[in-house]
Amino acid sequence: MISIVSPVYRAEKTLPSLVSEIDRVCEKMGIDYEIILIDDRSPDHSWDVMKSLAEKNKNLKIYRLSRNFGQHPAIMAGLSKATGEWVVVMDCDLQDQPKEIEKLYHKALEGYEVVLARREIRIDSFFKRWSSKIFYKVFNYLAGIEINNEIANFGVYHKKVIQSVLNINDNIKFFPLFVNWVGYKSTSVSVEHSSREDGKSSYTLSRLISLAFNVIVSFSDKPLKIFVGFGAAISFLSILVAAFFAIRYFEGKITEPGFSSLILSIWFLSGVIISCIGIVGIYLGKTFNQTKKRPVFIIDEAYEN
Repeated sequence: MISIVSPVYRAEKTLPSLVSEIDRVCEKMGIDYEIILIDDRSPDHSWDVMKSLAEKNKNLKIYRLSRNFGQHPAIMAGLSKATGEWVVVMDCDLQDQPKEIEKLYHKALEGYEVVLARREIRIDSFFKRWSSKIFYKVFNYLAGIEINNEIANFGVYHKKVIQSVLNINDNIKFFPLFVNWVGYKSTSVSVEHSSREDGKSSYTLSRLISLAFNVIVSFSDKPLKIFVGFGAAISFLSILVAAFFAIRYFEGKITEPGFSSLILSIWFLSGVIISCIGIVGIYLGKTFNQTKKRPVFIIDEAYEN
């Protein structure tokens, strides 16, 4: 059994082609399969299209979340319903092409537990390619790991990898990083990347910045070290400023009593305060969100033919 999981958002026009292509590929491969579509509370008619398709396709299972939780929580919802020994994760916009599943699956049978799809030539807008590259460069630097911006969610994963990913209890979900973190024997395969069949990406600049900030804060402590370093630099600078004003004082160029000590205190304490607020604030926020233990997704409706 192989499970194909895809989060759905604004995809009412591409869903029939997606399901049809997956059916064709899996039947050609001659394996049992299930298709799991997760409606991330799409504002269009995606859910109606999914229900219509599920009524005619015994291999299709569909689920609808109670609200829009985001792409990666929707992926986790789909993974929680997968029953196959192997699991494929792919986007629903047909930029991840179903025909590449066969290539990824046969590579996995060579002894790999994770086979990632590598998009050497990305058919995306300039903004999306640029923002993705910047995001991963910043993230890799802050997190101290290496994630290739040519690789996203598309890939084939063994069920034990998926179970390990589902066992990660972090409040903020980011599927590619989870796969990177759990390890296992992995490789990547070059695949063909297609243009978007319909519509445009739901990731606006503000959403990309929000995702980047949340993921970096959740998975890296380097920002805390940067804040500490920044505060220490200001404190060190205050020592230089103190020496400067001391020289000026002994030269008789500062006649106002208490001026030097006031400036020194302001600079030094500002550095200490910035460091403390940065450390306590970020850790407190992360701890607060994690201890609430709210579910990262809620399934509202389900249809399994």
